[in-house]
Formats: sequence, structure tokens, C-alpha cells
Amino acid sequence: MTADLRRVAAVRAKEARALLDAGLPSGAYYLAGYSIECGLKAVIVGVWLGRLGDHGLPPKAELVGTYIHDLTKLLKLAGLESSLASATGTDSRLRDYWEIAKDWNEASRYEIWSQREAEEMVAAVSDVEHGVLQWLQTHW
Repeated sequence: MTADLRRVAAVRAKEARALLDAGLPSGAYYLAGYSIECGLKAVIVGVWLGRLGDHGLPPKAELVGTYIHDLTKLLKLAGLESSLASATGTDSRLRDYWEIAKDWNEASRYEIWSQREAEEMVAAVSDVEHGVLQWLQTHW
């Protein structure tokens, strides 16, 4: 499951770039944010597996609590708040990128996003040195 979520996160980021390059900013914006959601959920599942093994299940309340699309809440569930605070303290671009990415939510798919907004979101997610997905991958 963790590997699947990691792959989906990477694929959605690539799809976001392709949509942006094709002049389809709204889809690009949505998929870029969705890639971060999948990346955070990969970390959460990895934490569960490390704690419970392949045969255990997390408490029901904890499991149900992950059926959300709020990146800030998922960051907390993943146990990454202090790690992000530390990373953004030394990497101002990552800090700026998180500020862009954290406002994404599932309702973003119902909105129209400008090319500039989508470019900012895709960069926030996909920058190979400072992007949010790159940072998340260090926790996989």
C-alpha cells in the first residue's frame, strides 16, 4: 500500500506538469495538490506498518481520521510537523512552497485556476531541490 501511494504521488505530479504544459492549469493545480495528499498518506501508512506490522490495523478512529483531504491535518497525522518546521527554518523556498501547497483541498477540483496559480502549485510540489514532494520523499 505504501509503495502504491508513493507511485501515485509521483505520477500525479508528472500528470500535473503535463497538464500545465498543455495549457490546462486547473487540472494541473488539482493534481499537483493531490500528489502531496498521496505522499502524506504514504508516510502515514508507513508509520502504521512500522508500528503495527503487516497484520495489525490502526485504531478505528485513527484510520477514519485519514479519510480527509486537508494537507495540514495530514501533515500532523504523519507526525511531520516538527520536521517541516525544522526544514523550512533552513530552506526558505520550501517554506514558501509549503505556504502555497497547504491551501490545496479536494474542492480545488471545482475551481478555475489561472496559469500563474498552477505554475506556482506545480513548482511548489515538483521543484527537485526544494519542492514539497521532494521533502516528503525523504520521509518514505
